[in-house]
Amino acid sequence: MTRVAIVTGGGRGIGRASCIELGRLGWRVAVVDVDGQAAREAAAATGGDASAHAADVTDEEAVDRAVAEIAAVHGGVDGLVTCAGIMRRGAVAELTVDDWEAVTASHLRGAFLCVRAVAPLLSARGWGRIVLVSSVAARGLAHHVPYAAAKAGVVGMARSLSLELGPRGVTVNAVAPGFVDTRLTRAIADRTGREWESIAGEQASETALRRIGTPEDVARVIGFFCSDAAGFVTGQTLVVSGGP
Repeated sequence: MTRVAIVTGGGRGIGRASCIELGRLGWRVAVVDVDGQAAREAAAATGGDASAHAADVTDEEAVDRAVAEIAAVHGGVDGLVTCAGIMRRGAVAELTVDDWEAVTASHLRGAFLCVRAVAPLLSARGWGRIVLVSSVAARGLAHHVPYAAAKAGVVGMARSLSLELGPRGVTVNAVAPGFVDTRLTRAIADRTGREWESIAGEQASETALRRIGTPEDVARVIGFFCSDAAGFVTGQTLVVSGGP
């Protein structure tokens, strides 16, 4: 039986890499992204019967509509990976309420809305996989209060959902990437005026493996959590940071 996975924020970065990895593992992938063109390109790169769906994960009606459409197109849903999110940096005294609302909505509200829409479909099948993307920033990160708070919330969400959905055969786990080469992290160079190579080298020096992560590094862990091999793993947050 071919399983169907929804990947939000699937148009770029970790989301796109996760779509491709799940496709490689035999999943049929529904790529969801606020940027419809990026979603279509990721679906094409994923191959198979991947489909593309433009939706803003912070919009309740848009999420419910997209999930219903995906279930109709693919005959159901078996998994959800939430990668959508934005980042805004600044000292807490400089951040606005709009900054707070935008960042927490993209990471936390978005994950909640997607899980709420998908959970009944997984429960009805008696099997399912949910993987929420958190971050090492959940431990705390200066000048990123909204982002860190949202990512800490994702960890709590995964733990709570694992207890609720476990009896229905659904596992829920989180991944917490460290510094990964994505559009979000490369934006640091534009924001600060520093060279990307300098930023990446500085971050790499703080890891045990002496390199920064790639989206594929994280996607492979997501693929594991979605597999049968992870059937007895739930409520966990796995750090994917290159150590320590």
